[in-house]
Amino acid sequence: MNASASNIANISTAGSLTDTDHAPYTPITTQSKALGSVGGVHTEFIAQEPAFTPTYDPDSPFTDENGLIGVPNVNLAEEAVNMKLAALSYKANLSTIKVAGELFDELLDTI
Repeated sequence: MNASASNIANISTAGSLTDTDHAPYTPITTQSKALGSVGGVHTEFIAQEPAFTPTYDPDSPFTDENGLIGVPNVNLAEEAVNMKLAALSYKANLSTIKVAGELFDELLDTI
């Protein structure tokens, strides 16, 4: 959810295609890996490729000799869906934990 929020917040953070000091925002994505027999998940942030798209804007202070600037490669609809999926996944995990706790309590009551 943090990656999507960051991408949405910086969707308009354009920059120079040639000057690394004024580079456009690089969107991030996440990749999750199971931890095997230990259980759990490890999530890491990865820079999205391609990070930006060249866009014609001759009035920008970051314009190159062709009138192009770099605009972050962020799809607002995709990021909104990712945030909704993360929220639903969180709710589902909480429900699972709650049911597991209730089942454990019932088991203890029967013993």
